[in-house]
Amino acid sequence: MHCGWMILADGVANISPLFALLTLVLVLAVLVSLVLVKFKQSLLVGYLLCGVLIGNVGLLWFTGIDRGDQVISDLAAIGVVLLMFTLGVEFSLAELRHLWRIALIGGCCQVGITCAIVGGVAAVLGYPVADRIVLSIAVALSSTAVAMKAFQDLGQQNNPGARASLGIALFQDILVILVFLVLPALYQDGGGGVGWRICISMVKGVLFLAGAWLLGLYGITPLLHAVARTRSRELFTLTVIGLCAGIAFAGGALDLSLALGAFAAGLVVSESIYSHRILSDILPFKDLFLAIFFVSVGLLIDLSVVVAEWPRVLLGSGVILVLKGTIVFGVLKWLKLPGRAAMLATASLASTGEFSLVLIGKAGGYRPFDPGTEQMLLVCTAVTMAAVPSLMRGAVPFAKWLEGKGILAAHRAPPASMAPTQVIKEIRDHAIICGYGPVGRALNEALKRCGVATLVLELNSDTVRILKQAGQPVLFADATHPEALDLAGIARARLVAFTFPAVNATCAAVPLVRERNPGIFIFGRAKYPNEVTRLRQLDVQVIHDERESALAMVRAAISSYERTDIDAEQVVRETMEDAI
Repeated sequence: MHCGWMILADGVANISPLFALLTLVLVLAVLVSLVLVKFKQSLLVGYLLCGVLIGNVGLLWFTGIDRGDQVISDLAAIGVVLLMFTLGVEFSLAELRHLWRIALIGGCCQVGITCAIVGGVAAVLGYPVADRIVLSIAVALSSTAVAMKAFQDLGQQNNPGARASLGIALFQDILVILVFLVLPALYQDGGGGVGWRICISMVKGVLFLAGAWLLGLYGITPLLHAVARTRSRELFTLTVIGLCAGIAFAGGALDLSLALGAFAAGLVVSESIYSHRILSDILPFKDLFLAIFFVSVGLLIDLSVVVAEWPRVLLGSGVILVLKGTIVFGVLKWLKLPGRAAMLATASLASTGEFSLVLIGKAGGYRPFDPGTEQMLLVCTAVTMAAVPSLMRGAVPFAKWLEGKGILAAHRAPPASMAPTQVIKEIRDHAIICGYGPVGRALNEALKRCGVATLVLELNSDTVRILKQAGQPVLFADATHPEALDLAGIARARLVAFTFPAVNATCAAVPLVRERNPGIFIFGRAKYPNEVTRLRQLDVQVIHDERESALAMVRAAISSYERTDIDAEQVVRETMEDAI
């Protein structure tokens, strides 16, 4: 037995620590996540639990590293970079303009009140000024990833509570970027005082973002145009990853942090026609490295501290949920949001979140917090994030109960200002047209004349730009990508039409469509009889190009003879039964 362990140890020593850690993380993440899905809990919490298990039950031995190894920090940094890049891509100025009142007033009030209370407590406990600022902001931030995923799972993406939650989350996202800018000034010594160093950092950040915008306008956008015209999925994905890494590196080289650089890279393309395609390409990578990031955070949690301090952990978690929940609910009611929507938004924003952990980690790189404080925040974040899905499921029933008791005003229609304005997000019972060639163009025009809402998926960037200028809802996206179908609202659509005769692509997309909307009507094109058979086996209503061409030609040929004694349509039907 001892000899076997020695052989295993020698084998482990010969494996790259990076590969060993990735293997352990991915395998354990799948097993733990399967259990959490059964109990309808967030997968992000599952990733945290994976890290806790790996770090506390001796599993790190298989990787040949320990908790403080640089490999873990490097993986976490990559996860943060991709998280910030995706945040930049998803950051919508149109959303911000629509939700400015909630974002500016609601977000400012929520963050300001929370920071004032937490900062005051931290001052009483004797924390330095910089630590007070970081701790108060970390507690004020919420888990956008968990909240938005929970809204999707509940089918409440267009609920006024979801819109309010998104508005406050947008404010928090902007705040995180500003804090990343000033962190070095808060912790590093230098001439001119803290105020002067903060001003210098802000100027550097603004100049960097302006430079990134100019680079995007005159360099990156033309590059994406050229790559898109190649129709190469691999080259487009490679370009996106390279773009993210390159600008992130530039931000780090200017001492503005990799995270800010990645956010700037995403922001550059957020308003372009390629944003949805980039999201569909980058989301699988984001999910992978987000999992690695949360696992790396879980590795830092010491279960012995949790066991020894469990009353404080429960008390701290409860205080965070009650404090933030009370503040959010009060602010949203002050902004005239209906009670049920306000309660749902409150449940989604009551926790601390992933950027709380990022902020604590970055601040710790300048001056580490004492282990007790760091462990407390890590564990309370994990606990409160885990509670969010359950709190959101119970929010509306609880609000109804309060209405019945007369404590909360009865439900009323949401104000018009809270209705979603982005066409693609509010569209429903629509037709998704994949491809905008002659067939797609004709179908789109015909459906629009009949009053049917349409959404086009197209991979020709020039066509997409023209359609956007004409006001046609369109995505630069590949219909065979599941993320693209989700962005197009496939679950709310009435029909999807694959107007190109590329049967392999249609066959790849149909199972994805059926999975998301089993009752949807699917139309496809085929050139040859064997392709017709393939599509019909997938329950696709097929337009057979050869058959339709033959029908048209037979009908035209017979009509040219002007024979009144012949039923042309009968001849056409009989002929086609024999010929095709």
